[in-house]
Amino acid sequence: MAIESTANPGNEPQVPGGAGVLAGDRSDPERVRLTFERRFTQPGVDPFDTVEWETRDAVISNERGEKVFEQKGVEVPKFWSQTATNVVVSKYFRGHLGTPGRERSVRQLIGRVVDTMTAWGRKGGYFASEDDAQAFHAELKHILLQQQACFNSPVWFNVGIEEKPQCSACFINSVEDTMQSILQLAKTEGMLFKYGSGTGSNLSSLRSSRERLAGGGTASGPVSFMKGFDAFDGVIKSGGKTRRAAKMVILNVDHPDIVDFVRCKEVEERKAWALIDAGYEGGFNVPGGAYDSIAYQNANHSVRVTDEFMKAVIEDREWTTRAVTDGRPMETHRARDLMRMIAESTWVCGDPGMQYDTTVNDWHT
Repeated sequence: MAIESTANPGNEPQVPGGAGVLAGDRSDPERVRLTFERRFTQPGVDPFDTVEWETRDAVISNERGEKVFEQKGVEVPKFWSQTATNVVVSKYFRGHLGTPGRERSVRQLIGRVVDTMTAWGRKGGYFASEDDAQAFHAELKHILLQQQACFNSPVWFNVGIEEKPQCSACFINSVEDTMQSILQLAKTEGMLFKYGSGTGSNLSSLRSSRERLAGGGTASGPVSFMKGFDAFDGVIKSGGKTRRAAKMVILNVDHPDIVDFVRCKEVEERKAWALIDAGYEGGFNVPGGAYDSIAYQNANHSVRVTDEFMKAVIEDREWTTRAVTDGRPMETHRARDLMRMIAESTWVCGDPGMQYDTTVNDWHT
C-alpha cells in the first residue's frame, strides 16, 4: 500500500461504470489517498476462482456426543480443515438456519465483508483510483480466503449486516464508586456483548465491603457486584448469536477485598466439584449442570500487582491494603501468603491471572 496526494483532479477515483466523482472527494483536492500494489492477485482474476471448492456438512457436538449445531451442504475451500469449517459456519454465517437468507458458502461470508469494506473506501474517497479499489478488494479477498490473516469476530458478525457495525473486539470500561455508575456499567457491557465484543473493567475504584457508605451501612464491595454482573453476562450471547459474553475483571492487589477476590472463583469451583460428586453434569455448557449452578463463570479474573508488591514477596515483607475512600491502611498480610493464595487458586480453577501494573505502564508508549 502507498499513499499519494490527489491534487491533480484527473486522478480522482471514479464510481464503477463511470458514474462520476465519489462522495467525499469534492471537499479537499489536496486530500491524501491510498494506492495498493497487487502482491497475490492479477487484474481480472477473481481469487475465488483460483481455489478448488467442495461441499461439506458442518457439525459440532457437545461432550456427550449430542449435536449442538449442524448445517449441511456448505461450500468451503477444499484445503480448509473440518475444524475451520465448523467454526466459520457455526459462528460467522449469518441468517437463520433453514431459511433462504442463511449464508451457505465461504464465498458469501468473505464477499460480504470485503465488498462492504471496499464500498466504504469508495464512498469515503480513500482510494487514489478505481484500479486501487479493485486491487484492495482482490488482495483482501485472497488473504482471507488463503487464511493468511483473519478479522476478529465482531467484523464477521456485523460488517455487511449492520448499517454502522461494531468492529472492535475489546473495550475497557471504567466505573465510579456510585450506584448509578455501577448499573450503567452493566448496561454498557450488555450492549457491547450484544454486538459481539468483549469488555474489561478494573473494579478497584469501588469501595470495599470493609468500608462505610456515606448514608450509613456497609458497602457491598466489588466482589458482590461481580456476582450480579456475572449472572447478567451469562444470559447474553456475544453478538446476539452463538457465543457467550467475554469479560475480564481486575482488582488491584492493595484493595481491601483482595483476598475475597482471589478466592471467590476457587470457592465456586469447589462447589462445582461437590455438585458433580452428587450426580450433576460436569460439562461447561450444560443447562442445569454443576457449572451452570455456580457464580463467577463468565469472566476472567486478574490481580493487578505492582513492582512494590513483587519486591515485598521476594523480600518476605508485609503488604498493607488501603481504603478506597481515603487511602488509610486497612489490613496487613504477609506478601508471600497473598502470592501463594493467588497461585493456589490459579491451580484449582485457572484464575486469577496476574497483570504487572508497573511494567505495563513503563512499556506503554
